[in-house]
Amino acid sequence: MISNWLAAALSRRNIHYGWVMVGVTFLAALISAGTVGAPGVFIVPLQKEFGWSTAEISSALSIRFILFGLMAPFAAALLNRYGLRNVTLTAQLIVVSALVLSLGMTQVWQLVALWGVVIGIGTGMTALVLGATIATRWFAARRGLVVGIMTASVATGQLVFLPLLASLTERYGWRPALGFVCIALGVSAFAVLMVMRDRPSDVGLRPFGDEGTEPLPAPPVSHAPITAVALGTLRDASKSSAFWILFATFFVCGASTNGLVQVHLIPMCLDFGIPQVQAASLLAAMGIFDFFGTIMSGWLSDRYDNRYLLFWYYGLRGLSLIFLPFSDFSFYGLSIFAMFYGLDWIATVPPTVRLTAQKFGPERANLVFGWIFAGHQLGAGTAAFGAGLSRTVYQSYLPAFFIAGALCVFAALIVLALSRQPKPQAKPAMA
Repeated sequence: MISNWLAAALSRRNIHYGWVMVGVTFLAALISAGTVGAPGVFIVPLQKEFGWSTAEISSALSIRFILFGLMAPFAAALLNRYGLRNVTLTAQLIVVSALVLSLGMTQVWQLVALWGVVIGIGTGMTALVLGATIATRWFAARRGLVVGIMTASVATGQLVFLPLLASLTERYGWRPALGFVCIALGVSAFAVLMVMRDRPSDVGLRPFGDEGTEPLPAPPVSHAPITAVALGTLRDASKSSAFWILFATFFVCGASTNGLVQVHLIPMCLDFGIPQVQAASLLAAMGIFDFFGTIMSGWLSDRYDNRYLLFWYYGLRGLSLIFLPFSDFSFYGLSIFAMFYGLDWIATVPPTVRLTAQKFGPERANLVFGWIFAGHQLGAGTAAFGAGLSRTVYQSYLPAFFIAGALCVFAALIVLALSRQPKPQAKPAMA
């Protein structure tokens, strides 16, 4: 296979194959982010073509967010049982199938079934759990940095896709734009097929930063039912207060990012007379700041107390959301918001993954993080529907932004209740 040849070639140059895994996962997550973020561009075109209300469209997106999160702990069990490549390819096939079928939809129930249920399940089969699995399985050192890089792919996906999708939608309609997403998913699936492997031992290596000489044998595959593995993990983790604190703060994270800003910022900007392409460019600008902010967060999480990092991330995000309604939606005001909000959009992920691995162990980290991520998407689903309802009932998105800002301040305070973590001291063995 090409992966064995590539691993040997890189090893001769003292480069670990784990970085290839980071690269292909970055690509897959980048295109998945474009898929997840696309509906924010399509809300207004769907309203114009079918006459659907914001609340109706938001209900489908809310279901997708919730299923996206609820699939995460089961996705971790699937990844452990069937391997990274098999599960990732299956997930991409499900998403592409739903997108192709949605090109012919004409009823709200079809939107809910395809964009809500099917895409929610398909994208949830990997989600952030894939990145967390690779970080804990392929890396003994630099885990925070790796999670930061792979999480930053979400920002890069917005940077690359949203302005392009907005432009394609404005010129040709939402269907050609959706067709472009399908082609991009096909490219990603081919890359996954060619180079993604399950464990370092598959290419004769130990995890990056592990100074041993012999490849670690793969642990025996559990044949327990997937549901039993996932629910058993929840039962054990729920006995820890750390789990509930991380779950609650990640609920707020989802409510204040994916569910609110990613879905509703573009239509809210249209309410204030800002064109759709310009609004999508605002999200892209946030993506630029978030790309660097999330990677920097990963670097910081390897070196500093992750509790205090989360305190500042949630606190600054809350202040930026509260500030937005007072920005008058001027170029200057929106630029300030994009900078401060963008820098910590997903910066919370590396510290959260590190705290999860530190408190529950690397072998169970992806399963526990799957449940914590379920909290993230429950928050996203709540905010996606709640903000749409606010727009329909009150003709304004602003109440939803004030509430999200207050929740972020609350999350910043409760994260300090976590016990102190030991300072990481792992040293890498290869570049």
